[in-house]
Amino acid sequence: MELWQMSASDLARGMAARRIAPSEVMAAHLDRIDAVNGPVNAIVAPVARDDLMAQARAADDAQPKGWLHGLPMAVKDLVAVKGIRTTYGSPLFADFIPPADDLLARRMRAAGAIFIGKTNTPEWGQGSHSFNPVHGVTRNPYDLTRTAGGSSGGAAAGLATGMVPLADGSDMMGSLRNPAAFCNVYGFRPTWGLVPQDALGETHLATLATDGPMARTVEDLARFLDVLAGENPATPFPAAGGPFGDLSPAQMRGKRIGWLGDWGGAYPMEPGILALVEAGLARFAEMGAIVEPLAAPFAATDLWRAWITLRAMLSAGGKGALYANEQSRAQLKPESQWEIEQGLTLSAAAVYEASLIRSRWYARAAKLFDHFDAIVLPSAQVWPFPAEWRWPQEIAGQKMDTYHRWMEVVIPASLAGLPALALPCGFGEGGLPMGMQLIGRSGHDAQILAMGMAYHAATDWPGRRPALR
Repeated sequence: MELWQMSASDLARGMAARRIAPSEVMAAHLDRIDAVNGPVNAIVAPVARDDLMAQARAADDAQPKGWLHGLPMAVKDLVAVKGIRTTYGSPLFADFIPPADDLLARRMRAAGAIFIGKTNTPEWGQGSHSFNPVHGVTRNPYDLTRTAGGSSGGAAAGLATGMVPLADGSDMMGSLRNPAAFCNVYGFRPTWGLVPQDALGETHLATLATDGPMARTVEDLARFLDVLAGENPATPFPAAGGPFGDLSPAQMRGKRIGWLGDWGGAYPMEPGILALVEAGLARFAEMGAIVEPLAAPFAATDLWRAWITLRAMLSAGGKGALYANEQSRAQLKPESQWEIEQGLTLSAAAVYEASLIRSRWYARAAKLFDHFDAIVLPSAQVWPFPAEWRWPQEIAGQKMDTYHRWMEVVIPASLAGLPALALPCGFGEGGLPMGMQLIGRSGHDAQILAMGMAYHAATDWPGRRPALR
């Protein structure tokens, strides 16, 4: 097996035992990027090879600082990395070189990672299709005419092709779960508050988005989560958890899994998706789990109303100043302008109602886990769509009324801040990947990851690599 094909954990073990040198790992991944990144466009703002090889050679003899020691990492282009061009996918920041790391990058750097560049994302991370006017489109490595998803599309495509051994993602509306499904890798949205962000801007109401790990094995996810997690005293509502790095596969016999399907018909699905997820659930059943169909536990229309209200409020609050300035507004993509405009029209009563719905859903979801160890939904409602589209206009004949309505299936976990593990389920008739969300009780991240480890041992779908040379 070539070094770029190995898991991050196996690479780390090999380097710790001095069987593999960090410089060898770096060279293998840089060669892989040279070979396949051109058509995929997952890695952007690359650091010069000579500089990276010098850092890697220094790591050959250095005392390891953490388990990421010597691993090449490309950080999502929504995270500031000192000295590396960070654009947020926006022409407003096309030439921005951060003077300091964001918290997430600081934690990775402290664990020994060597930053090789950034992974592509849509402008401001809005929309589950990674294209922007600065770096262009990231394409699906299993079919270069299709999208890799988003907003962590560059991360997912980079992992699937072996350009990086690990990746960070972020997830508000499925931004790591959707591309994980589209690119046949794993992505983990942790319990909200487990992976904190920097204390910038509003931090009390902004509780929808979180960062999380992406990988080709669940062991890698768990070990990377240990690096990313941990309280930030400057931000509120921390969630406890971990350590995760020493988890073992769960014993699935007797575990109860609730299958939510298409939420009682509320979420339109393209043909073949539900059947493929049911095949994935059958693997859990083969391991002794009890899989039960579950009726829709809450009104999907209420969840959607709460979601778009709270999301619009945060968009208007966070980007309202850019919209107010005519020059910068002209450089915001139409979808971002629409989000802000929706937020600017909201009343306090509408925001309160949305928060009330969210609170009721959280309480209802908690009761589900009195009976189930996990609940399952598909990770996406459509197969990877043509890369030249901005977003899917309809699903199975049903028109989509917003640019993100087509990914509504991810909001139950997001709205309640629940841990959700995106598991690959294999490939459809057209050869495109798809996945499912394994969702757990708040704070039960370790249990969900352990179940994912058992699933990976039985399937290893990421082992089926794209046919790029």
